[in-house]
Formats: sequence, C-alpha cells, structure tokens
Amino acid sequence: MSFSAGDGPAEPDATITVIVGATVPTGFEHTAAEEVSEKIGVEARISKDRGRIYFPITTDKLSQVHHLRSVDNLFVVVEEYDHYQFKDSKEETLQELQQLAAKLPWTNALEVWKLNRTLKKKKGHRKVTNGTRGKPGKETVDLAAADSEQQEPPQPSSAAEAQTQAESTPDMETSKQESEEAAPEEAAPEEAAPEEAAPEEAAPEAKVIKFRVTCNRAGDKHSFSSNEAARDFGGAVQEFFQWKADMTKFDIEVLLNIHNEEVVIGIALTEESLHRRNISHFGPTTLRSTLCYGMLRLCKPQAADIILDPMCGTGAIPLEGAIEFHNSFYIAGDNNDMAVNRTVNNICHIQKRKAEKSSASGLPIDTVQWDLCNLPMRSSSVDIIITDMPFGKRMGSRKKNWDLYPSCLREMARVCRPGSGKAVVLTQDKKCFSKAISRMGGLWRKLLTVWVNVGGLHAGVYLLKRTGAVFGQTPEDVHESLGTVHAQQEKTDNREPSQSTSGV
Repeated sequence: MSFSAGDGPAEPDATITVIVGATVPTGFEHTAAEEVSEKIGVEARISKDRGRIYFPITTDKLSQVHHLRSVDNLFVVVEEYDHYQFKDSKEETLQELQQLAAKLPWTNALEVWKLNRTLKKKKGHRKVTNGTRGKPGKETVDLAAADSEQQEPPQPSSAAEAQTQAESTPDMETSKQESEEAAPEEAAPEEAAPEEAAPEEAAPEAKVIKFRVTCNRAGDKHSFSSNEAARDFGGAVQEFFQWKADMTKFDIEVLLNIHNEEVVIGIALTEESLHRRNISHFGPTTLRSTLCYGMLRLCKPQAADIILDPMCGTGAIPLEGAIEFHNSFYIAGDNNDMAVNRTVNNICHIQKRKAEKSSASGLPIDTVQWDLCNLPMRSSSVDIIITDMPFGKRMGSRKKNWDLYPSCLREMARVCRPGSGKAVVLTQDKKCFSKAISRMGGLWRKLLTVWVNVGGLHAGVYLLKRTGAVFGQTPEDVHESLGTVHAQQEKTDNREPSQSTSGV
C-alpha cells in the first residue's frame, strides 16, 4: 500500500466517525470525561490504563478536541483490542505483530491525520522539529522545568510514553525505534517494492512520508520488550506503506500501546503536549496546565469569585483560571521575588499572544509578593484558595513543612469566607498535611481527595470546605507550632527509661 503526504484530505461531505484517545493527568480521568461531554457532546470512556480516555468524534468536529483543557496529548485510534491473546513465545508474538500491520484498518485514521495536519496549517502551527520531540535529552530538560515539584524523571516525548512513565509501573518500558536502525533487514522502500515505485515516478512531487513507531508497554506477563515490539511492528509498517523511517523529523507517529492484554494502535494528533500552553518562563516546580485545570474544576469557580493562590510559583494555576474561568478574579502571590517575576512574565506572554490574535489582551489577574503566613488581605475576603504546597523535596523540606502547613492553613482560613469558601490544595507530603488539617477541625473540613501521579510521585489533591466558624473564636486560633509539638513528641518517645522514670 502506498500513501504520501501529498494525498489530499477526504471530500468535505465525507464525514467519518473515529475514536480519539487522549492522555490526561492521572486521577483526573473523570474530570476529562466530563469536559468532553460538556464541550463536544459525546460520552468518553475511561481506559483501564490510568491516564487515558477514549471518545467518538466526527471529522467536522475534529478542531474542537484541540481546545480541550484537560488533555495532554491526542491520538486517533486505528484499532483496539481489549483482550489481545499474546503467544507464549517471543518469536511467535513478534511475528504476529508484524502480520498485524497489514491487517489493520488504517484508512479512516490516516484521513483524520491528514485533516488534522490541514487544520494546524490553517492555525499557523509550525512543525515541531527534533528540538522538541526528537532529542530525548532536550525533552528531559524541558519537562523537568515544566512539571511540578514533583521531580519528574526523564520523560519520553510521545503522548503515550509520557503518561505511562508517570504511572511508574514496575514492569514498564517505552521505546521509540527507527525501522531503518531497529530492523536493518528491511530493505529501502525503493528496493523492497519496485513495483510500487510507479506512482512515485508518475508524481515526483509527492512527498514520501516519514514516520516513527512509539511503543509503550506496561505489564509483567509479556515475553517481549517494548524495544522489540517497536522494532518488528515498525519494520512491518514500513514495508506495508513504503514509508521512510525517521526518528526525529517524522510526519507520522504511530503509537503501539500495550497495557497487559489491552492493545491500542493509534496515530498521534499532537506534536507536543498541550499542557505547555500557558507557560513561557518555567521555574523549578511548574505545574502542568492540564493538572491546574483539573484542580480548578474541583472548586467550580463562579462569576465574580475572588480566587487566591498564595504560593503561585510561576502562576500556572491562576493563569489557567484567568483564561478558562475568566469571570472570576485571580490574585497570585509568592514570597520569592523570582517566582513573582516569572508569573508577571508569563502573564505578559499570554497578553501578547492574545493581542496578536486581535482579541482582548486583558486578564483578570494581579500579582503580589508577600509572606504567605501574613497575607495583606482582609479577613473573609476570598471565595476560593487553590495552591500547590511545597512537597519538601525540590522546594522547602519535610521538617519545615511541619511548621509551614498549619500556619498556612490558619492564614488561609482567616482570609477565606466562612461557610461558603473552599480550598483546593495539592501536596505530596500527605502525613504532614493530614496532621495539620486534623488540627484545623474547627476551620476546615475535608470533602474530597483525588489521588494523582505527579512526575512519578503519589500526591493528593484535597478539596476543603471553610466551616462557618468565625476566625478568632475557635480553639484552632490559639497558635501552636505543629513542628514544635512534633519535635517534643519525638523527644519524649526517644527518652531513655531511666530518664522517663526519674521523677517517680
């Protein structure tokens, strides 16, 4: 089968329906499914492989999927198998994968890929070259800056890879393989199928497709590695389509996702993750915009709400809110002057981008440098507080968190409206946060916990409700350093028996 980049898209009237897959922040699959239902009007299915959803889409609505705020990467599904029966031996399994390439229903998926390519050209999107997707080293540096606290491990550059690696599955591998290198036995396209060279000679202007196969495997019952699967499946794809393998300057990225018995073959529709959309000036702990969106949806911002992020970092949360929930007003603050400067620069970047599109450039957001335990704000003046607290790894320390968390929660309770106010807090220091929140029973009540995977770390997103108690009239208002109490308890526990009974 021959297919070239010069082939035109399907006829405008030939609307087809396909299944689109999306990688989303783990833990927020239901949030992403809700957004798909609200904005596209279809029901999404949550995959058994965490961090993925699937939903049907007609080609006339394809552009809408790129406006979803909760998805990191998108791909069109070629075929999916819920219970793929792998052979017992490695050789038989790999041979079957090679044979599978010629049996798959590629036509509709390739038409969607061409249409998607046309849509991006109309929007002025530039092809991401090896500077972004092709160099794993470069990608690792960028993502280490772009992801939160969170110490993200080296990440792959494809949609499927990024999500599965974040899951930290013990027996999990990801591989990007050039068919030319991984399958040297494959002949060059012109030599392997000279009979199919005629169309190229008749239309020399047609561009030969360049591709790569990205295999993503999770599970402990496979007889093969992702590297081997990518090599053999990629070689078969090359032979079937007569495409040219290129790991960096590819036109098409074919995805082979294997999760236990679930196998999904797809074609990527995004060249870089959509979570990078807002940030141009990264800090050491910058949250993904997609995770910020999920946190914002938890607290359901309403028109005229005052929303506060007292530890804004690079401003990822208030920026996402100001763009998507623009009827509220956002205050972004931090005690670090460099963080405040990054936030201001990111706001200016978004405003400039909006101005270039001839849309209103203003954003309902302001930035302040302050002491988060002594906020320069009136009591009961904030409707929602949403923030990413220090994990105690890359920022701060676990020891300091024992003092910081209770002090911060008290000050947040002071400025938040009693009875109606809410807070959404992200932290990986679950023990410290649980102790701190247990001492705030009169001011905060925990409503919901969403467990998320942030850069390989198991963290929690906590939805809190401000009680109706008036600040200053509860036992919790008597300030006592939780860190001091914790240290005293440890000292008592570690005291020698002779010392503990000396007063008897």
